[in-house]
Amino acid sequence: MNLASAAPVWSSLAPVFLLIGAGVVAGRASWIRAEAVKDLSNLAFMLLIPALLFRTMSQVHVEQLDLRPIAAYFVAALAFLAGLIGIFGFNPRGVVMALAGVFSNMVMIGITLVGLAYGQAGLVTLLTLVSVHALVLLTVATVVLELSVARSAPDKASGLWRTAGRALAGSLLHPIPLPILCGLLFAQTGWQMPAVVDRPLALLGGAFGPVALVLVGVTLARSPVGTHWRSAVGISACKNLLLPVLVGLSGWAFGISGLALTVMVVAAGLPIGANVFLFSQRYGVAHEWTTASIGLSTLMALFTLSGWMLWLA
Repeated sequence: MNLASAAPVWSSLAPVFLLIGAGVVAGRASWIRAEAVKDLSNLAFMLLIPALLFRTMSQVHVEQLDLRPIAAYFVAALAFLAGLIGIFGFNPRGVVMALAGVFSNMVMIGITLVGLAYGQAGLVTLLTLVSVHALVLLTVATVVLELSVARSAPDKASGLWRTAGRALAGSLLHPIPLPILCGLLFAQTGWQMPAVVDRPLALLGGAFGPVALVLVGVTLARSPVGTHWRSAVGISACKNLLLPVLVGLSGWAFGISGLALTVMVVAAGLPIGANVFLFSQRYGVAHEWTTASIGLSTLMALFTLSGWMLWLA
């Protein structure tokens, strides 16, 4: 790979990992205390990211969207999820471990990285995936987890369809899919966003990337990778290396090429998302293993994402 193609990749990755590194330093030095992380996360997810998503998608027309990347991505991701469940076992711990192998950190890391590397066109493809990423994977995971609970302990199982319905509603009425859908609806009206509204949205959206990446670093600083790193290597490799291969092959089979295929592979190669830890807490399984896997996957992404982006360049 020549220096000309490597330079834009490194220039896009460097700010991402420098901000994560700054967060690690802030976390280690206790400049951002543990009790403040939740408030900063709420700021990012309830105010900054909705502004970014709404403003970006308010300039996109539905007829211009290519929905093939969604189909290709989730064909690969769901098939891989099923295969990992077969390996780890059809039980709550096995399902959570399998989810770690397919759930990408598309929001906190992916949006900033793709925006820097591939601009507005790349963001449109990524946000099309983001709009249904949590909806599809978390709803499927919830249903499968409830089925596994019912199978292992029928007396502890809650109503499966009621739980699935709550998961579906929660995924739609969420600060990520909702502003994407609202932005798309606004774009179809043909109205022009007033400058007095557009400028604050741009400022709020611009603040999301730095805040989110620093929070990733703060979380990493407190992640007890420790003795669990050996068991986390396998799933981190699956997430960072094997899933992008499968998504790339699926995209190729669907006839996708160019920037859309590149964004799909990069999205698949992003580290494990934090929602997996929430599932481990909810079902009381694999807490430390999940935390170690998220931390290790994020550290590995410095090298694996560089490799994918260089190769795709």
